[in-house]
Amino acid sequence: MRLNPLTAKKLNRFRQIKRGYYSFLIIAVLVGLSAVGELLINSRALVVEYEGSFYFPTYGGMIPGETFGLDYSYETNYRDLKEAFSQKADGNWVLMPFVPYNSLENNEYEGLFKPGPPSLSERHILGTDTTGRDIFARLFFGMRIAILFSAAFLVLTYLVGIAIGCLMGYFGGVFDLVGQRLIEIWSNMPFLYVVIIVFSVVPSSLSNTARILILLMIMVAFSWMGMTYYMRTGAYKEKARDYVAAVEALGAGPGRIIFRHIIPNTLATIVTFMPFTIVGAITAVTALDYLGFGLPPPTPSLGELLKQGTDNLTTAPWIVSSSFVALVLLLTLVAFVGEAIREAFDPKKFTVYK
Repeated sequence: MRLNPLTAKKLNRFRQIKRGYYSFLIIAVLVGLSAVGELLINSRALVVEYEGSFYFPTYGGMIPGETFGLDYSYETNYRDLKEAFSQKADGNWVLMPFVPYNSLENNEYEGLFKPGPPSLSERHILGTDTTGRDIFARLFFGMRIAILFSAAFLVLTYLVGIAIGCLMGYFGGVFDLVGQRLIEIWSNMPFLYVVIIVFSVVPSSLSNTARILILLMIMVAFSWMGMTYYMRTGAYKEKARDYVAAVEALGAGPGRIIFRHIIPNTLATIVTFMPFTIVGAITAVTALDYLGFGLPPPTPSLGELLKQGTDNLTTAPWIVSSSFVALVLLLTLVAFVGEAIREAFDPKKFTVYK
């Protein structure tokens, strides 16, 4: 695919801003690792070789313990199986992930389900939380959920905001006036109160996926107005240019003018705000999780870990320290990318008038 020369110049300027470019590469690596996170952090084995047969439990179904000669019919404990194979030394073996725990698994510490400090021997790199769940696993999958949630939030918010903003800027008049008044009314609705009311009436029997989608829809419903104002201004300005009058004279309809001409010429505004929208989404969902109105338990969440950490600050300081550092690093990387994009796509900084 051949890029527009102006776009290629902007991307080249972005690569020259090392802080933002390397932050983008780090985020890309994290997203890539999160896509195959079960191969790195999982209580299921990657490969089991038993009596000449190979098993791949990670992305497969439940394999009962009796399949490997154990005396139970529920899912195999692969850590125990690996230890049993190593003691027998009969040629069978188990390959476990780097962190052999999942994000929902409770593990005992000193005979109780309570916070355990970091332990390399037990492979709890960052320790365990208040119910014995591995913090590294919960941070990893919590960051994956936060990134996916913020990406979906970005797409939906921009679809609604860009569409309404372009229509208001292009048609103007009564449509624009009524649209502005409705937006002003809607923007005065209390977001947090709405979240509390909705989740107080949502039945607990509803699946976690449905509850996450409800939270996403509520956040989108209260967040599209900002992009609408920017796109309204951009569409209003572009509509007054000569090239729009030219394509109107050639018979182009509003849809073609908006999608083929106005939106591409306001692309710099859209791209510039993307990283900061992601930062806002991650911060918002983390804050809601901290208050108990975010992602439904036991979904891994940065905000839920921060809540645990602050409640057990003196007895388990590793919980809040690890979750705080992870959140700060993630937001810092995204912010660096956003600053680099803003600088690279800034038309005022790189425009020369002759």
